[in-house]
Amino acid sequence: MVIGVRVDPAVEQQLDQLAQQMGKSRSACIREAIQQYQQRHGDGAEARRQSLLLAAREAPHWSEQLPDWNDWTA
Repeated sequence: MVIGVRVDPAVEQQLDQLAQQMGKSRSACIREAIQQYQQRHGDGAEARRQSLLLAAREAPHWSEQLPDWNDWTA
């Protein structure tokens, strides 16, 4: 199957450099990248695991922060 993908010229240049360094064709690099993407994200459990890891790293949203009323003065 043939798939066409549009990328920025800078991305194309980086891909060509990487392919040349690895001794592979541009298409081979893209095929490998798609396979890795499918392995990483194709399983719903893995996607959920990574989402939880990201959520644990991110600061809570401002609306989720509760004020400390113990030191509140009127």
